Amino acid sequence: MDILLLGAQGSGKGTQADILVAKLGIPHVASGDLLRTAMSQNTSAGQKARTFYDRGDLVPDEIMVAMILERLAEPDCTRGVILDGFPRTLAQAEALSKALASVGRTVDHVVYLKADPNVLVKRLANRYICQAQQHPYNLVTNPPKRPGICDIDGSELYQRSDDTEESVRRRLAIFFSETVKLLDYYGAQGKVREVNADQAIRDVTKDILRALEI
Repeated sequence: MDILLLGAQGSGKGTQADILVAKLGIPHVASGDLLRTAMSQNTSAGQKARTFYDRGDLVPDEIMVAMILERLAEPDCTRGVILDGFPRTLAQAEALSKALASVGRTVDHVVYLKADPNVLVKRLANRYICQAQQHPYNLVTNPPKRPGICDIDGSELYQRSDDTEESVRRRLAIFFSETVKLLDYYGAQGKVREVNADQAIRDVTKDILRALEI
């Protein structure tokens, strides 16, 4: 089962992905992590991506899709994956669909974590991430057991420099103007399941599992 988690920054994709990994036994494939891993491991796609990354340019869609296909070919992905962060645009979605079809796969479900923009701003302003594995925390909704320390790997937590209200609202505007078009694309295929992401974490998880009929 290949699942796409779709939602604006702060909607809880990272938190819910970690929970779904434990419940479904399939890996979380986040595009940002995938890019960094591919470059550090010097894969063929990672080598191509580095030439753009080092210049500060956006990595072309075809390279990102190639990295995702490389990841899907690994043994732990045979039962499916949880995609997060890609696709972000309609062009990327179309490219991904074509690439997945070439290996006999498809995005089976799209879970849209819908949240109020003002709630998202508040969440992001209180968001912290661990240094080691990027596990997400929120000082309001999902605080660590020990202040400043990741519950999972014990590394130090930090706040992204761009998690200010101004930059957050700018990123959200981009999401709602561009990425949300994916809802129409996947909705026409009958794959979108909308979940209220303004709820408590456990309630969001319950609704996701219900939407996936698990």
